[in-house]
Order: sequence, then structure tokens, then C-alpha cells
Amino acid sequence: MCLAVPGQVKEIYGENGMQMGRVNFGGIVKEVCLAYLPEIAVGEYVVVHVGFAINKLDEAAAMKSIRTFKDLGLFEEEFGELGAFESS
Repeated sequence: MCLAVPGQVKEIYGENGMQMGRVNFGGIVKEVCLAYLPEIAVGEYVVVHVGFAINKLDEAAAMKSIRTFKDLGLFEEEFGELGAFESS
């Protein structure tokens, strides 16, 4: 299954003229295209689908989604076994 997963932006950089970033998904950090959200900042939360950040979330909504995903085992299904979510 391919989910749209919430994560926290840890780093933003440019690559070949494209805005990219590193996003933390419960302890797993992945490279993500941020081109659809040019206003996003480090520390903010995004919803990512197939490697593209498609929506910005406020922290409360992101934490609620992350808890629900973990409770349902969806993080493990999408990324494999994970540790505790790091909000920093």
C-alpha cells in the first residue's frame, strides 16, 4: 500500500534547481521533493506521497496523524520497524 505519510522537515536544500529536503518519519529520514510547497520551513510538518510533499500540517494535526499511523501499524507497513517518533 502506498500512503501519504506525515513527517517533519529537518533540512531544506536545492538540487538541480529543485527544492528538496530531508524529512523525519518517526525516526526514518528520507529525501523528499518540496517543490509543491515552496514556503515550507525547517521544523514544519508535511504530508508526503511517493516522495513529494503535497500538503503542510500544523504540529497538532501531524502528531495526531502520527499517533494514529503508529497505532494502526501503518508506519511499520510503509517503512519497516521504527523507534519512537522524534519531534525535534
